[in-house]
Amino acid sequence: MDNEKQRPAHEIRYGRIKATIWQNDSDQGAFFSVQFCRLYKTGDDWRTTDSFNRDDLPLLSRVADKAFDWMYASAESN
Repeated sequence: MDNEKQRPAHEIRYGRIKATIWQNDSDQGAFFSVQFCRLYKTGDDWRTTDSFNRDDLPLLSRVADKAFDWMYASAESN
């Protein structure tokens, strides 16, 4: 097993909202999964949360659409 930390296959960010796309391998072949987060700053430190405010939802929707497009195109090319 490789001890290197797995790197994301792709990231998409609009403002404070970010999608991190991971490639996973299975017996049926590779597939993708996605995690969404919101970035915020506390003092000098940047942090992330998986909680979204009402005003974050339009941007979250756009990031989700872009993540879907990227995952779909990547699956089609494999």
